[in-house]
Amino acid sequence: MVKIEPFSVEQWMDKYENIATYNIAETCCDPLSLSGLSELSLEAGDRPFGNLFDKILNYGHIRGSPEFRKNVSLLYPSSTLGAFPDENVLITPGGIAANFLLFYTLVGPGDHVICMYPTYQQLYAVPESFGAEVELWRLEENSGFAPDVEALKRMIRPAKEDGTGGTKMIIINNPNNPTGVTLSTETLHQIVELAASAGNIPIISDEVYRPMFHSADTSTHPPSIVDIYDHGISTGSMSKALSLSGLRVGWIAARQHSVIEACATARDYNTISVSQIDDGIATYALSPTVVKKILKRNLDLCNTNLRILDDFITREVAEVSGGRWKASYTKPTGGTAAFVKLMSKDGRPVDDKRFCELLIAKKGVMFLPGGVCFGHGKEFEGYFRIGYVCETEILKSGLERLGEFLKEEQVL
Repeated sequence: MVKIEPFSVEQWMDKYENIATYNIAETCCDPLSLSGLSELSLEAGDRPFGNLFDKILNYGHIRGSPEFRKNVSLLYPSSTLGAFPDENVLITPGGIAANFLLFYTLVGPGDHVICMYPTYQQLYAVPESFGAEVELWRLEENSGFAPDVEALKRMIRPAKEDGTGGTKMIIINNPNNPTGVTLSTETLHQIVELAASAGNIPIISDEVYRPMFHSADTSTHPPSIVDIYDHGISTGSMSKALSLSGLRVGWIAARQHSVIEACATARDYNTISVSQIDDGIATYALSPTVVKKILKRNLDLCNTNLRILDDFITREVAEVSGGRWKASYTKPTGGTAAFVKLMSKDGRPVDDKRFCELLIAKKGVMFLPGGVCFGHGKEFEGYFRIGYVCETEILKSGLERLGEFLKEEQVL
């Protein structure tokens, strides 16, 4: 039987998200309702949901409808590797299923896997559960969680003469969860160069927060891994950047069609198809005119809310607490998450688990404790993941209650 560690993030979310008054731990952009999506589509000049109500509710297309796969392929507008082919997209029940399916298909006992860290626990825990040797490529706090490509170079293992024994896979997350750090175009090309020179090591990039590059010049937005590397594999989702987490739809996009075929073969054992309703709504939401409306809405929300959060962290924490508490963070450049460190005035990090439990009990405000959900032992003690792209009024009210809590609490 496969042994796997408890999924700390998801267990914390399951325990508290439905009782929180102010959920600023969730990292999905403020969710859309069907009526809200319909309004955006009318603005774009489209008929709401196309012919969705005429859809026959059979299994449909096992790998995802042709229209949906076509719309996903348009998210990868490569100018160097050519247009992304529709047949190289596989639709899955959420991005989490896409990641799991890739690891189930491509990773086995003894394989050497390198995974960016900190990141979503699934990305290293699942390969480890399948018997892989997972080595963590650590983003260091003292460098603002910027990736050290030289460190990655030292970690890559060359294959033996028979082609075995080398690094099997490199896993990245861009934009990064929980830090909000974005890997630049230059850094991505450096990673690709290392992987290619070591025998075309596959790079899996969890890109569920793409393209929320809200704090960078639009001309410098980093490409998807499949736009620049023949052995790149991207996973995506309707949940995070597209505000439709309730659809439970994601995808795998791979330059090597053999990856899609292998995943499709394995997938037959646990998924026939995604819901035809979900497929239909997702197809519509990803149509070129509507998706532009959704992304503009969410990028505007990112920028508005990040200004509010930044002001609170850099100024208000010290003010409202009378100097008893101080906060710091690496300001996010992409995605919807911020990784905030809270300390006492003498520099002692707070007990993040106890802090979060008291905060939700007393003020109804929900954070994710960094040490519990992203670290091993005390590695990220005193850190909190904040999902700041919720409804603006929820963020404002939640931070106001947090300010009250910091003013009232003397020692944690």
